Amino acid sequence: MIKEEDIKRVKAEGFLWNKGTENFSARIITVNGKISSDQQKHIGEAAERFGNGEVTFTTRLTIEIPGVPFEKTEELKEFLSLSGLETGGTGSKVRPVVSCKGTTCHYGLTDTFDLSEKIHRKFYEGYGKVKLPHKFKIAVGGCPNNCVKPDLNDAGIIGQRIPRFDEDKCRNCSTCTVEKICPADAVNITEGKITLDEDKCINCGRCIGKCAFHVSDDYTDGYKVYIGGMWGKSPRKGDEISRIFSSEEECLDFIENIILYFKDKGIPGERFGRTIDRIGKEKAEEELLSEISLKEKNRILNQEVKGKGATC
Repeated sequence: MIKEEDIKRVKAEGFLWNKGTENFSARIITVNGKISSDQQKHIGEAAERFGNGEVTFTTRLTIEIPGVPFEKTEELKEFLSLSGLETGGTGSKVRPVVSCKGTTCHYGLTDTFDLSEKIHRKFYEGYGKVKLPHKFKIAVGGCPNNCVKPDLNDAGIIGQRIPRFDEDKCRNCSTCTVEKICPADAVNITEGKITLDEDKCINCGRCIGKCAFHVSDDYTDGYKVYIGGMWGKSPRKGDEISRIFSSEEECLDFIENIILYFKDKGIPGERFGRTIDRIGKEKAEEELLSEISLKEKNRILNQEVKGKGATC
């Protein structure tokens, strides 16, 4: 009979108990949902040697090998390390990052694999020993199609392409190709000139370069951020930050500021979305944009978070 404290200990290392057995599922981190063919072979061999021969996939783009005996957990970890793989992804801390396929997709606006790997290195690994009030999930989407549901994560990033029209070049064509291709009905011809309704525009970039007279050639890339989203028993759609971040560095700094803010303001057992509800969306956004937590990084990291947090 495996002791309860041993079940909790190996869970923190990425081994989740298979209910009704004395075996565990080893959760393997893929960084951003991408592994090499050699790593795939290695995982397959690991499943045969240490598990039940099966490999399963989680909704967070990690891989699990079920049926691992308790006494084989350390041996499996050593075997996986030979191909640069590790187990983990549990606890009240930054969880594995989810990414869409990015620029290999027809609609992709940003290299989500690259950005999500940077987030993984800086926050999943860099903040790996930082205990938070609850689990903290991050997702990176390459366009407003939102395939990985960034707005249902504690922090969600969406690639943006913001059009800038040169109205002076508009020829008032009988059929406007830019107006026709816009999926959000944000483009209109008003008094013989093209206009963009910025309240409707979703910054998908599909109109860029679609005008033969170069009205829609100019644009700016950026990142939209959502905070406080979550799925599960009590879903909460994330709050959209009013600012569009113009650089990757700005976006990464803001994500770090969010994590620190949650650690500082959150109550143990409380998801970040509930922290925002308690503080108030407007006040939380104001404090986050002022980078108040980033400025007090050392103090926040050195304060202890006590109490029970994530249970799954």
